[in-house]
Amino acid sequence: MGKVTGFLDYAREENKDVPVEERIKNFKEFHIPLTEEERRKQGARCMNCGVPFCQSGMKLAGMFTGCPLHNLCPEWNDEVYNGHVAHALSRLLKTNNFPEFTGRVCPALCEKACVEGLDDAPVTTHDNELYIIEKAFQEGYMQPRIPEVRSGKRVAVVGAGPAGLAVADQLNHRGHSVTVFERSDEIGGLLMYGIPNMKLDKSVIRRRRALMEAEGVVFRTGVDVGRETLTAAAILRDYDAVVLACGAKQARGLNVPSIEQAHGIHYAVDYLTSQTKALHEQGEHAFGIINAKGKHVVIVGGGDTGNDCCGTAIRQGAKSVTQIEMMPEPPVERAASNPWPEWPKVLKVDYGQQEAIRVFGHDPRVYETTVKAIETKKDGSIKAVITSKVKFENRQMVLVEGTEQKLPCDLLIIAAGFTGCESYVADAFGVALTERHVVKTEAEHYHTESTVKPTAAANAAKIFTAGDMHRGQSLVVWAIAEGRACASEVDAYLMGYSCLA
Repeated sequence: MGKVTGFLDYAREENKDVPVEERIKNFKEFHIPLTEEERRKQGARCMNCGVPFCQSGMKLAGMFTGCPLHNLCPEWNDEVYNGHVAHALSRLLKTNNFPEFTGRVCPALCEKACVEGLDDAPVTTHDNELYIIEKAFQEGYMQPRIPEVRSGKRVAVVGAGPAGLAVADQLNHRGHSVTVFERSDEIGGLLMYGIPNMKLDKSVIRRRRALMEAEGVVFRTGVDVGRETLTAAAILRDYDAVVLACGAKQARGLNVPSIEQAHGIHYAVDYLTSQTKALHEQGEHAFGIINAKGKHVVIVGGGDTGNDCCGTAIRQGAKSVTQIEMMPEPPVERAASNPWPEWPKVLKVDYGQQEAIRVFGHDPRVYETTVKAIETKKDGSIKAVITSKVKFENRQMVLVEGTEQKLPCDLLIIAAGFTGCESYVADAFGVALTERHVVKTEAEHYHTESTVKPTAAANAAKIFTAGDMHRGQSLVVWAIAEGRACASEVDAYLMGYSCLA
């Protein structure tokens, strides 16, 4: 504990934000770091609790609280206060392969369980984490760590999202030769094409790729494993172990009549991908093929992805933005039935909503509502959505009669989550899926269960899975945690034991 009275002496201070009026003019990251002196004070607020719930990663009342990676938050907060960046980095990297990702996009489960949050504001652990890793890159501490000895074992990782990258990073440092196959033109999965630049600049992903390549990881992009570009049989023939980490990208649609025939309706990932690719190919002021400029935009989904779509639409110059959310509006403060350290079920006003409030004068979210029908123009393009209030009876959502409203809509974006993995990779490797349409394994394990055909029994033993393809749609921090745990099982399979944690 660096400063015994730190939590009494200093108030919580988060990274500053570029004013809304300025940041919506571009797609750049907009958080402004604190000075080093200010950051050290934030590190001093950590009390080094006897029982640090921040690193617990436990399930309470059906929801997780605390870090799934069991990050050693008190230890590196202490080092931040003392100005020991190299020591802080060593403790941070012990549990987290990619703090530069989680420090930007994680919802900070650690802070929600912070003991300081019982009577005061929690420690800025999320911002402290990002400070450590960015300072480490600046100071040159992040140098390639090339294994001195190679095991002679070859591992194929299918999918270059955070889970696949964590598997590759762990197994490469163990000494195995790892090749990562990715069907997109860039690595990162949803980090690259599902999260907009203002939340995670893509240079951060490319920086990590360069480091991993220098350490020996091989990336093969534009390769769609399980289809004509590369068959499962070829992978199984050439590698000693295979990890399937292809995500859960099967989008959930809307049960609305004639919606598939209408123009101007897109899934959120397609919309965000369009904008990211435009920035890559045409420069920082380009707009994607799916463009909200001058349009009334309706977004179905009030979660993080819906918020990202909201912020993107505002930057593209939307005429209006409405977010439709089926669930009731959460309370501003914790309910008595939702005590610390449970995940706080409270109203969150994220950057996209903040920007909508400033631009349009009101929160874009409409609660307890769904889309009942759409209206189209003569050319088939959407012109309006008909909404209805909903309620839940016997755990089933039902429409409330007489509550229909018409909203003008030139662009409808569906951000309603995902229903599981795309099955063609699982089918190609002959692995079984659960009723939730994710790859089947024993509980808390990552070795897949085979359907036998078309995979030969001899090959079935070498196939593993991790990330959203295994657990369903989840957080980046969970993907990394799954990747690390899966890597340990792969290593034990290859070597007979594992020293990976």
